[in-house]
Amino acid sequence: MTSPHKTILLMLIAIMLTAVITYGMTRKYFEDNTAHDNDSVEKQPLYWVAPMDPNYRRDQPGKSPMGMDLIPVYEENETSMDSGPGTITISPDVVNNIGVRTVKAEYLPIHSEIKTVGYVQYDEDKLVHIHPRVEGWVEKLYVKAAGDPIKRGQPLYKLYSPELVNAQEELVLALNRDNVRLIKASEDRLKALQIAGSVINQIKQTRKVQQAITFYAPQTGVVDNLNVREGFYVKPGMNLMSVGDLSTVWVEAEIFERQAELVEAGQAVTMTLDYMPGREWLGKVDYVYPTLNDETRTVRVRHRFDNEDYVLKPNMFAQVTIATAEGEEKLMLPTEALIRTGDQDRVVLALGEGKFKSIAVIAGNIGENHVEIISGLEPGEEVVSSAQFLLDSESSKTSDFKRMHHEDSKPQSVWVEAKIESVMAEHRMVTATHSAISEWDWPAMTMDFIVSESIDLSALSKGTQLHMEITKSGTDRYEITEIHIKDNDDGATNQSPVTQSNRPMSSMLDDVQSDRIALNQATNTQKANAEDPEHSYQQHSGM
Repeated sequence: MTSPHKTILLMLIAIMLTAVITYGMTRKYFEDNTAHDNDSVEKQPLYWVAPMDPNYRRDQPGKSPMGMDLIPVYEENETSMDSGPGTITISPDVVNNIGVRTVKAEYLPIHSEIKTVGYVQYDEDKLVHIHPRVEGWVEKLYVKAAGDPIKRGQPLYKLYSPELVNAQEELVLALNRDNVRLIKASEDRLKALQIAGSVINQIKQTRKVQQAITFYAPQTGVVDNLNVREGFYVKPGMNLMSVGDLSTVWVEAEIFERQAELVEAGQAVTMTLDYMPGREWLGKVDYVYPTLNDETRTVRVRHRFDNEDYVLKPNMFAQVTIATAEGEEKLMLPTEALIRTGDQDRVVLALGEGKFKSIAVIAGNIGENHVEIISGLEPGEEVVSSAQFLLDSESSKTSDFKRMHHEDSKPQSVWVEAKIESVMAEHRMVTATHSAISEWDWPAMTMDFIVSESIDLSALSKGTQLHMEITKSGTDRYEITEIHIKDNDDGATNQSPVTQSNRPMSSMLDDVQSDRIALNQATNTQKANAEDPEHSYQQHSGM
């Protein structure tokens, strides 16, 4: 065989070997992945559990006592429960469907805005009340209704008063006598009675007494609190009317007690009104009142606004926003991320990989958009800001919040009367109706329990009356660790507990003392079958 032919043959052999190796590797890859996929497909739930009651377990899908769909629990879910109290794991699909959003806790300057409501009022610095200084009758009223605009020097009313007539006559008499001192005294008296200077000059020129004197507006504004009509008899101290200047107005609002320290005179204020949407007025804090309303626990704050176009009218309802001074940087979160309850404030941490945990925090100043976190969080931690209430509800079932209720002082096991409702032998669980448990503050109810391996499950059936020991093992996990079945004839317990161990009854409580006596009596009547009656009594009584 020539050399070129050998070369070609060697190349063909190499190609064939490469193809065979590639085929083998590819086949193995697909077989491995197919097997993996089959394992995933064939994976079956261990059981189904109620969303709000981890003790309610079933071997098939269904509804919980609250009407909620049961949740399948797989083997990995069981192991994931060991990641810490209150930690829950949610699949990415569920996270996306419920709209979970997260934010980071970060240091930001405290710059809060206080939003409140108030009412437009007259600027009382420019509000004038009209009172007569003499008795008399209103002969002419030039203003007819409250709200009428008037200008400075405009006539308001004409008054007939005998006292004013006498004062004019004194001036005329002094003028006729040309007594300078009497003239000066008479003029001062008329001015003290609010007689206009133009009227006094007219009397001096004509030397005639006017029977009715006209009084004029002291300033430009609008009439308010009009309390007289023509013909009214008036006397000193009576408020005839008020004249208010609306070129500037006050807006009085109320803020909460905790916000009082953030507000001071001179701060910028913005105001909006319902009847003019889209327009905004700029003003400032004029005065913070020094007292607190003892009923509403609020502080009054007065704001001043210019009203050059007279659009703002007294008693209008207004929305006020106070821009507080910017303070030092604090650890802040969006306000929506904080869960406020009557006992504590909480947030839901995003731990990554679909894990979440509800934790307690201490909140400080709460603004419109952000809230200060005093303790409980570190900068940069991810916090859920949307759908956190749903996650908090699920996390709280197994969280360490329950440690705050002093559960350590409660017994870990109790004895209680019960009746078996159903038996789930494949899961070593029973559904039992038990009486109230005062040690745990439990009412009488029906619930599911895990049965300890030491108990012969075949001794339990539907309708069985018994005393059972419930032991708390872990968080929200309650297990039946010992039972004493009642005799259906006389209500006494059997001679010995239905268990596979010889556990003493040292933990039996006062609620089964009667059964101890019955047990002792039954033992004494069956001496032939008992090894040692005294020893049996001591064993079952825990002595």
